Amino acid sequence: MSAAEVLRQARLDTGVTQAELASRLGTTQAAIARLERAGANPTIETLDRVMHALGRRLELSAPEAKPSIDETLVAANLERTPAERLAAFSSWYGSVKRMVERARPAGGGLA
Repeated sequence: MSAAEVLRQARLDTGVTQAELASRLGTTQAAIARLERAGANPTIETLDRVMHALGRRLELSAPEAKPSIDETLVAANLERTPAERLAAFSSWYGSVKRMVERARPAGGGLA
């Protein structure tokens, strides 16, 4: 969820209009609309002020990122020599090619 979506949802959840929120913050309704617009990039300080004005608390977290790949597989492949990696790739390629051939309809065209 983007910062703009979080701000808008928090405002809607509390039943506050853009004009009411603007009044609480000493700004304009147009400024609130800009904060809620896609692509808005408010500072953490601004997010905190808006949340406080809505009776909310801003919470940030930074959980550890999980790798999107199997790092053990990468490490195992790096232990191989270039020739071994090439031979393994050729084997994998052949397996995938056979699977694709079996999956194709008899006429050779797309289903």
